[in-house]
Amino acid sequence: MSPTIHIDPARHVAPVDPRIYSGFTEHMGRCIYSGIYDPDNAHGLADANGYRTDVLQALKDLNVPVVRYPGGNFVSSYRWQDGVGPKELRPRRPELAWLTEESNQFGTDEFIAWCRLLGAEPYICLNMGTGTLEDALAWLEYCNSSANTHYANMRRKNGHEAPYGVKYWALGNEIWGPWQVGQMDAVDYSKQAYQWAKAMRLLDPTIQLVSCGETGFADWDRVTLKTLAPVVDFHSIHLYTVSEGNHDVNVMGPAAAEKGLEITKALIELAKIEGNLTKDITVCFDEWNVWDPVRAPGEKGAEEHYDLSDALAVASWLNVFVRKADIVKIACIAQSVNVISPIITSPTGLFKQTTYYPLQLFAILMQGTALSLHVGVSTPEDDTYTGPTVPPFVARLSVHTEPAARATKWLDASAVLSPDKTQIRVALVNRHKTAPVSVPIHFGPNAAVGAEVEVYEVWSGELEDRNGFEGEKVKTVRRTDGWQGAYECKEHSFQVLVFTLV
Repeated sequence: MSPTIHIDPARHVAPVDPRIYSGFTEHMGRCIYSGIYDPDNAHGLADANGYRTDVLQALKDLNVPVVRYPGGNFVSSYRWQDGVGPKELRPRRPELAWLTEESNQFGTDEFIAWCRLLGAEPYICLNMGTGTLEDALAWLEYCNSSANTHYANMRRKNGHEAPYGVKYWALGNEIWGPWQVGQMDAVDYSKQAYQWAKAMRLLDPTIQLVSCGETGFADWDRVTLKTLAPVVDFHSIHLYTVSEGNHDVNVMGPAAAEKGLEITKALIELAKIEGNLTKDITVCFDEWNVWDPVRAPGEKGAEEHYDLSDALAVASWLNVFVRKADIVKIACIAQSVNVISPIITSPTGLFKQTTYYPLQLFAILMQGTALSLHVGVSTPEDDTYTGPTVPPFVARLSVHTEPAARATKWLDASAVLSPDKTQIRVALVNRHKTAPVSVPIHFGPNAAVGAEVEVYEVWSGELEDRNGFEGEKVKTVRRTDGWQGAYECKEHSFQVLVFTLV
C-alpha cells in the first residue's frame, strides 16, 4: 500500500457537532435493568435511586451529550403512563418487540433523573405504533408544561415541580419495518406524522422534531422528507453493519452510511426547494453500530462480544460522521450498555469492550471543525478494497465513482482543527489485516506542525482479540513520537494523531 494524506487547515467542512457522540437506551435485554438501573445490586454498585454508579462513570468518560429513549422497537407498544407514579402501582405488561415482560419500574422520571446525573440531554421517541396523538401530547405536557393542567400536575404530584424541558422528540421508530408494531407505508406515515408534528408544536413550539427515516438511500426517505420537511428539524437514519464473519466486510460496511448521508443530503435539498424552505434540516443518525443478529440475536438480548475488528469498524463509522459534519448533527450509538454496547456489566462490575476506546478517543479529541481531507493512492489495485460489502451495492458504486471510493480504501481517515485552532487531529484506521503502511501526511501550503506528534493508538496483535472481565487486551495506548513527515501505521490499527500548529 502507498497512500498519502493531504490536509489543508484552511479548508473547512463544518463544525463537528458534539451530539454525534450520543447514546441510546432501550428496554431491551439488559440495557436498562441490570445495566443502567440495578436497585437490587448486592455489591454496592447502585446509588440510593438504583442507578449503577460504575456505568454512569464509564459513560461520563465518553462525554455523552444526548441519550435516546425508550426505543427502538420497544416504543411501538409502550404506554408511557405505565412508567410513572408509585412503583408499587405500576402495571406489568407484555412487551411485543422482544417478546418479554416489562415491569415499568424504570420510566420517564427515572430516565430524566439519570440523564441529569450523566449530564446528557434526554431525547424521547414517541409511540406511533399502538400510541395515539393524545398519548403523545400528554407525554409532552407531562415533560415540558408549566401550566396548571392535568399531566403537568401529574408530574408535580409525582414529585417533580419544574418542567423537564425535553428538547428532542422523534416521530416514531422504524415505522417502515415489517417487525414493527403499527407498520405503515411512507405516505400514510407522512400524513400522520405531519399532524402529530403540527399539534406538538402548538403545545410546545420550542421542541425539535425528528422524522422517521430509513437508511438514507431508500425511497421511504424521499417520500417522508417531501411531506415532513416543513415541520421537522432532523431526519433520522438507521443502519447497522454486519461482519458475516469476514473482517473486510466488517470494516468496509460504514461506506453504506456515507453513501446514505450523501443521498439524504440531496433529498433534503430537493424537499427544501420543492417546499420553498430556508430552514436547516439535518440528519439524526440515531441508531448505528456493528451488529450481527445471528451472532447476537435481539430476542436473546443482543449482547455482542466485540473484537478488534469491530473496534476498527466503529472507528470507520465515526470517521464517516466527522467527514459528513455538514449534514449529520446527532448520532446515537445503539446501545449504551450491554445491548450491542461498548460496556458490559455483571453484578460485581463492568468491562469496556474494544469498541469503547475508539468511541472515547473521538468524543474527546475529534471536536472542533472538520477539515477537508484526501487520501491519495498511487496503486489503486493495492490500496482500494473491491470485495463484497453489506449492503452489496456499495462496492459497485465505490469501485467506479467518487466520493464513495474514498470510503473503501484500506486507509480510512478524518481530520479536525481543534476548537482553539492550535492543533490538527487526524483519526487514522488501517483496515488491512496484514499490511502495515508508512503514511506521508502533507499539510496545506500555509501550515506547519511541530517536531513531535502525540499518538493515541488502539491495536492488538490479533484481530480476534477481545476484552472481558478477566482483563483488556484492546485499549488506548498513548505516546509521543518524533515527526518527520510520515506515520508508520501498524496493520489492523486505529490511532488519533495530534499535531501542534506552529
